[in-house]
Amino acid sequence: MTSNRVGDAILSTGLLAHLIRQYPAARVTVACGPAAESLFQSCTSVERVIALRKQRYAGHWARLWAQTVSTFWNIVVDLRGSALAWVLPHARHFIYRPNDKPIHRVESLGRTMGLDAAPTPQVWLNEEHAVRAKEAIPEGPVVALGPTANWGGKQWPPDSFLDLALRLTGPSGPLAGARVAVFGANGERSMVGALLDGIPPDRTIDLIGKTDLPVAAACLRRCRLFVGNDSGLMHLAAAAGVPTLGLFGPSPEQHYRPWGSHTAFVRTPESFEQIVNATDYDYRSQQSRMTSLSVDTVLSAAEELLDKTKEVTA
Repeated sequence: MTSNRVGDAILSTGLLAHLIRQYPAARVTVACGPAAESLFQSCTSVERVIALRKQRYAGHWARLWAQTVSTFWNIVVDLRGSALAWVLPHARHFIYRPNDKPIHRVESLGRTMGLDAAPTPQVWLNEEHAVRAKEAIPEGPVVALGPTANWGGKQWPPDSFLDLALRLTGPSGPLAGARVAVFGANGERSMVGALLDGIPPDRTIDLIGKTDLPVAAACLRRCRLFVGNDSGLMHLAAAAGVPTLGLFGPSPEQHYRPWGSHTAFVRTPESFEQIVNATDYDYRSQQSRMTSLSVDTVLSAAEELLDKTKEVTA
């Protein structure tokens, strides 16, 4: 049982991969939020994905119990901290308990099962995903941008993304002449209209609302660099293996920075605590809390990440 949110579901994939390596003949059922459902459908060990659609009076938990109570489970892994593990017939269970320790979510998930090494997230792809990605992302250098987020406060302004894209791919940029692929979900186009309008049409790859998560991951694998807000897409990029730069402001990077040796992050000059404790902070507002993060800072971090990943590749 994994998260309702895409980002947290992606971070949990390493734990699932660990279980599959330990028990290669196991048959796995995954319960997750509808938005994350496609993440698990290409994993050959997963025989069933149950999409938990929220219902009144916690009816979705009763429905999940009804769908799973007739099976005896060798292992139940509950990353939602629910009571379900206690009312299903099973031999062993592992239940995630939130804590305040300053460690990454991936490490925290690993400790749920007593693992010595943090279980690195991954994505499961098939040939169809690769074919669709090849159709969407041409040969040659491509910069991927993730300019949206599930909350306006975490969104770096579209004008800043545009300035960054033009400087990264301009004549003197580190990826001169590269195309720019803009990723996002259905309904997020209005958030990034200025960005799409500002990139030269012959260098724009508009993927807003045009891919599911596995195809997006396959597309990201064909890109040279990803820069994006703290979001599920950022974690997908890191899991797909593309050099990933995450942008942080009103979210704690110690828990949610992109995971892996090919990743980096930058944050606003203000710390997470300074932002959320400010007198004008309102979590209900969609106003960006990322405006103090300069394009120069992000460009410098992107160049440093590109240099680091070139050294690793060499």
